[in-house]
Formats: sequence, C-alpha cells, structure tokens
Amino acid sequence: MTAIGFRLLRPLFAPLFLFVMAMPAIAANLPIDAFYGRYQGSGIAENRDSLYFGVTVRDLDVVIGPEGNGFFVEWTSVIRSGGDPANPDVKRRTQRLAFTPAPDGTMYLAKGSQDPMGDGFVWAHVTDQTLTVNVMLISKDGSYAIQTYDRTLSGTGMGLKFVNVANGEPNREVSARLVKTGN
Repeated sequence: MTAIGFRLLRPLFAPLFLFVMAMPAIAANLPIDAFYGRYQGSGIAENRDSLYFGVTVRDLDVVIGPEGNGFFVEWTSVIRSGGDPANPDVKRRTQRLAFTPAPDGTMYLAKGSQDPMGDGFVWAHVTDQTLTVNVMLISKDGSYAIQTYDRTLSGTGMGLKFVNVANGEPNREVSARLVKTGN
C-alpha cells in the first residue's frame, strides 16, 4: 500500500481500532450499583398453553438499590387475565429480596432463609450487563421449580426475561421491556 493510500484509509481504521480496544471494557461485568434505579414497563407472559389460551399482559415495576453491604430487588407485577375483556381480572404481586455478597465475592446470597424446602434457595450474580436472580424451590413431594430473572441493562432501561422451569419442563416465560424512571 502506498503512503497516499494509507492516508486515505486511515480515517476508516481509527474508529475500528477504538472499537476493538473498547471490546474488553464492554464485556466486563458491571458493578451492582449500575443496576440501581426504578424501572417500569410491560411484557407478555407465555406458557405451553398460550397457543390455545393466549398470552397475558403484565405491567412491571422494578426497584434495585443499596442495602447494607449488598443490595435489594423489589418487583411488582400487575397481571390482567380472565374475566370480561372490557374489565379483566387484575392481580397484583410484590416481592422483595435483599442480597449480601457471598464469602468468595463471585455472587450474592439472599438474606434470610436459604432453605430450598422453605422459602427457597436464592442467589444472584452479574454477567456482563445482566443481573440474574435464581430461586430454587423444592416441594414436600420432591418436585422442584427453578425461577430465573434476567435483568439486562440497555440504553434507556432494561430488558427482563423470566423463566419458570418445573421438574425440568419450561412452565412460564415472561419477556418485558422496562424504562428507567428514577434513581
């Protein structure tokens, strides 16, 4: 390549060089405080019967913030389903979990009961831009459920993906888009 050709192409290589150099920073796990804030939005819940009975719409409110040397996650789901289409049945559920860093620093453990046959065994971890909360429950008959909440940060908020697996079979999935509305 001639010097003239290199000078003409140099403006194209500079952004590419900066992008490649920034990739390791993009792939690094975010600190937990990057997730702090209030997020609101809506999503769709599906299960294996959705083909026959349709999906349900959920309004979601998520708050993540500091608590002690860890953090908390509080989420509210408003579920509209059944009843008269003009006046559907509405259920509102709020849950709150507080987490502390695990001794080895690789994840967070929910405060309180960590009994999978009681309130559940609950842990959280951050991978790249996703805060994952897992809940494992075991019933008295030996059946189990694992719930996974992936909250992935993006430009103006977060994407939420909830998956409920019961005895190895997918039971319910919720996908939602939430906008950051406060700190």
